[in-house]
Amino acid sequence: MATDYFFEGAEKLLEIWFGRQDGKNENGDLRKIPREKYEDLLKAACCEVISYTSNDEIDAYVLSESSMFVTKRRFILKTCGTTTPIECIKPLLLNVHEFTGFDEVEDVFYSRKNFERPELQKDTHRNFKLEIESLNIIFKGTGVARFMRSSKTNDSWYLYALHPVECFGKEKQNPDQTLEILMTNLDPHVMQIFTKDQSANASQATQDSGISELLPNMKIDDFLFEPCGYSMNGIAKEGHYMTIHITPQQEFSYVSFETNVPQSSYKELILKVLKTFQPEKCVLTMFTNEISPSKSNHKEFKYLTHLGEWQQDSNRTCSLKNHDLTVSFYSKYPS
Repeated sequence: MATDYFFEGAEKLLEIWFGRQDGKNENGDLRKIPREKYEDLLKAACCEVISYTSNDEIDAYVLSESSMFVTKRRFILKTCGTTTPIECIKPLLLNVHEFTGFDEVEDVFYSRKNFERPELQKDTHRNFKLEIESLNIIFKGTGVARFMRSSKTNDSWYLYALHPVECFGKEKQNPDQTLEILMTNLDPHVMQIFTKDQSANASQATQDSGISELLPNMKIDDFLFEPCGYSMNGIAKEGHYMTIHITPQQEFSYVSFETNVPQSSYKELILKVLKTFQPEKCVLTMFTNEISPSKSNHKEFKYLTHLGEWQQDSNRTCSLKNHDLTVSFYSKYPS
């Protein structure tokens, strides 16, 4: 798959939680926003809907560049390439005000790994300082930035979140957790599965790669791009989801895995993901709120100095407005 072409696999991940000032969140629902309004705001982010699945708790969209998820109170937009997700925030806030019954932003997370070719990004997204400035304009300077870097590789990870003031009471929360695994320099034999040369369709790629076995009982919506590239969303009851996006070209291979399925220990799942895709390097991030059944993972991550063939370079934990965060960097050590 040698090519002069370049595609930035690393996504920009935007997550916004909404609520009501009177605390009656049951009276609001982001899914009341019409489909065409979501399609319009995706145009501002320079992407579009490819396919859609839903259940009683979550709407999931596979996009031309990654994914979007909408639940009652949470909006998630994850976009790769040269997309501009920050540009969709203002129209989203207008739509929320008009259609949903919500009247406040409860929490915001904007995060990403370092780009391989930041100079190819559009305007605001060329560096994190510019992204912070744009987000602080929208959210009136109420954000806090975090920056984590591997001690051994050139990998880094950036986060913008609302400042930890006026925390919402636990009575307004539901258990929440998100695990993300961002992988680079992947096994070219595995990556070949995600090309039209080897797989006839997305379903074959999902089965042959082992993706279907990572979190069984998910309703999977997958897509295999021409001539290569892969995206999938999986949804289950209680609003649980997983999403995987794959840029398979050897020169800039990248895979991301994300889920909010709660587990008291993510170690086995992380190992399954790493063994499935065989990256040289990865960044693990985990958010949990106070009542999440996954919150014990923060302590476990600290002592996970090895995950099979992968050795921990760095580990850091910090507290945010309503969540705790752990970021760990791993790289494969010589056999």
